[in-house]
Amino acid sequence: MAEHSASLSAAAIAAHRSTPERIDIEVVAETGSTNADLMARGAAGTIGAPVLRIAEHQSAGRGRAGRSWLSAAGDSLTFSLAWRFAGADGPQRLSGLPLAVGVALAEALAGQGVPVQLKWPNDLLRNGAKLAGILIETQTSAGATLAVIGVGLNLRMPDALEQQIGRQVAAAPWLARMDRNALVALLLEALAATLAQFERHGFAPFAARWNGLHAWAGEKVAIIDHGVTLQQGRAAGVDDSGRLLLDTDTGRVAIAAGDVSLRLDAI
Repeated sequence: MAEHSASLSAAAIAAHRSTPERIDIEVVAETGSTNADLMARGAAGTIGAPVLRIAEHQSAGRGRAGRSWLSAAGDSLTFSLAWRFAGADGPQRLSGLPLAVGVALAEALAGQGVPVQLKWPNDLLRNGAKLAGILIETQTSAGATLAVIGVGLNLRMPDALEQQIGRQVAAAPWLARMDRNALVALLLEALAATLAQFERHGFAPFAARWNGLHAWAGEKVAIIDHGVTLQQGRAAGVDDSGRLLLDTDTGRVAIAAGDVSLRLDAI
């Protein structure tokens, strides 16, 4: 398959969709952060139907815990999906949403011949290195919760960008040869189906699927918060609410995501 250079197009993405559910699709050449764009519009009350906003390049992409997400135009997919959930108990009820989104993306990519694994709570790994990240931000108003689901997916990884990132990261050159509009539509359909199921049933239906994709199952890991080790043990998967189950010297504990980080532990 030859390198594909098709530009992203809202009309082309919509044409590749297989379901009629309304989702407004926006494509921009550049923005600071698609998540920030949609969060600002959510605060202004100007989001009605779900909105997918995708940028060829983000100049101020964001990851969890205030980290930056670096990407190069044309070598990655960077997009955000705004989706409204009924009810004002957002942050608590949506605590497992990043993991459900990870399952949706992983299964969609596997269907395209790119098997990945999941690292709690919000990363997709390929061959042990980070291929994609998920950032979810929420707003609650008028008895509903707006979730803005940001995704950054590496297609190619130029050497210069990897050096700038400062660690080994993964890429998926097979996906880079696809029509990117078709790829975005595929991911959007997977996400829409997952969000609808999550709204009805929460994370529980996704737990076994997540555990089947768990990258560090049985590995010694450490829970880190701002450089401080809070817990150490063996990763035993996740429970029905998306909490990480950790087998420690004093028994099994359940860890909620928050802003903590998970690292392999050499001890």
